[in-house]
Amino acid sequence: MKKFKIGYTTGVFDMFHIGHLNILKRAKEQCEYLIVGVSTDETVESYKHKTPIIKFEERFAIVEAIKYVDKVVPQKSMNKMDAYKELKFDVLFHGSDWKGSEMYDQIVKEFSEVGVEVVFLPHTEGISSTLIREKAIK
Repeated sequence: MKKFKIGYTTGVFDMFHIGHLNILKRAKEQCEYLIVGVSTDETVESYKHKTPIIKFEERFAIVEAIKYVDKVVPQKSMNKMDAYKELKFDVLFHGSDWKGSEMYDQIVKEFSEVGVEVVFLPHTEGISSTLIREKAIK
């Protein structure tokens, strides 16, 4: 039996790669139903100050087609508590590269107050959309 009923994770999923797939697979292994928020182009521009290479609709369709994903929603804000209020998940999954950051320490604290666990999943070493972008430019 899976530990959690409803899981939630988010990402840009630009230039989808094995690290993205690993996060989704590992999250689904721990929950019965996995909801994935795909960041809109506007959301990405607001916090990363760059435009994704792959447009939102295509990133959304790619994530939606993955067998580990039960539902895909647009991530229109970085505020995970807003997503919780709408989706009522039991667990938030995120890559371990953010563990211990000031932002995620605050998120862990806020979610513990409403009974939601935050699980950090291992980051896949040696791959990222940033690395792919840099290689493509060269």
